[in-house]
Amino acid sequence: MNDTPVALITGGGSGIGAAVARQLLAAGHRVAVTGRGAARLRAFAGELGDPEGLLTLAGNAAEYADVRAAVEATLKTFGRLDTVVANAGSATHDTVAEGDPAGWAEMVLTNVLGPALLIRASVDALKESRGRIVLVGSVAGFVNTPGNLYGATKWAVTGLAENTRRQVTEFGIGVTLVAPGRVETPFWDGNGSLPPGLLLTADQLADSVVWAIRQPAGVDVNTLVVRPLGQPN
Repeated sequence: MNDTPVALITGGGSGIGAAVARQLLAAGHRVAVTGRGAARLRAFAGELGDPEGLLTLAGNAAEYADVRAAVEATLKTFGRLDTVVANAGSATHDTVAEGDPAGWAEMVLTNVLGPALLIRASVDALKESRGRIVLVGSVAGFVNTPGNLYGATKWAVTGLAENTRRQVTEFGIGVTLVAPGRVETPFWDGNGSLPPGLLLTADQLADSVVWAIRQPAGVDVNTLVVRPLGQPN
C-alpha cells in the first residue's frame, strides 16, 4: 500500500475546502474532495490540471449513503485514509425571530449531521492509519449572536469535536476543531455582500488546517480559533 497520506474533504470544490485541497496536494498528499455540484468539482480539478492525486466525488454531505460511498471510493482509489476534513456547510444569514424556516433544515443537517456522518463513515479507516479528524467550525460557535441559528449549529460542532475526541483518542485518532472568524469565501454569497472590515483569505485559513493535519504522530492539536486582525467578536 502506498504510504503517501490521503485526505478526504467535504465541500472541497470551492472556498476553504478547495484551498486546503490545493495546499495538501502541493505538500505531496493525495486528496479526495466531495461536493454537491459535479460541474464545480470538474472545474476545480481542471484548474489544477487534473492531477493524478486528486479524486472528485459528487455527493451530499448530509446523506449517509453519499458520505459512506465517498469514504469507500477514497479507500478503493488510494488504499488508505489518514485525514477527514468536515468542511461542508451553509448559512441562511437570518434569525430565529425574523427568518424564513424553509432554509433551516438543510443548514442544520449539513452543518451538524454532516460532520457526524463523516466521522461515523471514516472512523474504522482512521483507526488503521491512526489518522486525524478536522472539523471546520466557526467563531460563531464560541460567541453568541442575537437570533443566529447558524451560530447554534456551530456551537453544536464545537461540542461534537470534543465529544468525538474523548471517544476516539483511545484509538490513536486526533481531533482538531478549526474555528475561523470572517473569511472571504462563497459562504457570504447568500448574504448579498461581504461583511465590513478585514477578512481572512481562504488560503490563510487553510494554512491553519494544514498545519494541524501535518502535526507529528502522537501530537493532538484540539482547538484553533483563527480571526482576522480587527475582528473583535
